Amino acid sequence: MTTITGTVVAITGASSGIGEATARVLAERGASVVLAARRTERLDELVQEIRLGGGSAIACATDVTRREDMEQLVELAVKEFGRLDVLVSNAGVAKIGPVADLDVDGWTAMIDVNLRGVLHGIAAALPVFRRQGHGHLVTTVSTAGLQITPTMAVYAATKNAVRTLLEGLRQESTDGVLRTTAVSPGFVRTELAGSIDDAGLREQINRGMDDFGLAPDAVARAIAFAIEQPHDVEIGEITIRPTVQY
Repeated sequence: MTTITGTVVAITGASSGIGEATARVLAERGASVVLAARRTERLDELVQEIRLGGGSAIACATDVTRREDMEQLVELAVKEFGRLDVLVSNAGVAKIGPVADLDVDGWTAMIDVNLRGVLHGIAAALPVFRRQGHGHLVTTVSTAGLQITPTMAVYAATKNAVRTLLEGLRQESTDGVLRTTAVSPGFVRTELAGSIDDAGLREQINRGMDDFGLAPDAVARAIAFAIEQPHDVEIGEITIRPTVQY
């Protein structure tokens, strides 16, 4: 038994990478997980694996850019498990490249997924958290927002917008009901680079992931650490990166 046992956690971007690893780690520690992503076949496979291992999991086809999808995700958690304790907002895209490339469509995609998707999750979960008297928002941000580098200006801007949002929400929520945690990973071996259109940049990011990137479950364990704290303890910021990352 752990302090996570019985916790109900919804996770976006759960079909791969950090989201998938988080689902596995939390389920192993006794949480009931509600897995959200667009790739439903990957979700169904993961749910089956978790259940075969004795865990509790269900899937929900979710596009975080659609507010109604996030509302459906939260409603499903409450319907199946009676409540929602934690929302892990992990879905993200990285349409990185120089600002001078004027990839307006890529900028829009990052704003829609990385920022608006988080806002949709907050809008869906916060009323439930308030009604229950407790709730926890855990959001994957990025070290790209801590150390600004060329080609990542707009990506970092979306991540820093989320960091600012969570801090403002934290200050508005000091009544003990809501906890917020921003998790900023560095290089992690995920499929995030697949959303990069520039072949050279995609290869550069993939090389970093292959050479020294962390396994996704390293981030998942950090998320579990934040969740398992008593309700009067808030882990507001976690930065986790390879020891060799600049």
